[in-house]
Amino acid sequence: QVQLVESGGGSVQAGGSLRLSCAASRYINSMYVLGWFRQAPGKEREGVAALCTGADVTYYADSVKGRFTISQDNAGNTLTLQMNSLKPEDTAVYYCAARFRDFSCQILRTNYALTPQQYNFWGQGTQVTVSS
Repeated sequence: QVQLVESGGGSVQAGGSLRLSCAASRYINSMYVLGWFRQAPGKEREGVAALCTGADVTYYADSVKGRFTISQDNAGNTLTLQMNSLKPEDTAVYYCAARFRDFSCQILRTNYALTPQQYNFWGQGTQVTVSS
């Protein structure tokens, strides 16, 4: 069991930056997939970025590629999402998620890594609001 707690959300103007953090209740070893997801009002939850621990392979949605960066700290307890060049359409509640993996990172594809249904541990979410 892993508890996840997000922080770092807030309000920012378009073009600005925010850094989200996700603290895990215990060490996340090299056999996990960690992800950031978001859900805007009236929309389905969508994958933003994911990281396959152990191999540090990353996956990004096309809408955030080149603007967002996912990373894990060396201690293995914190997942971060650096968000630059924010746009109003990035406004949403952002969630971090985790799942244990029993497969190699080499076979993990982006569409699978960014599918919410593949994850079983979730944080409570943090609001990000980007104004124009």
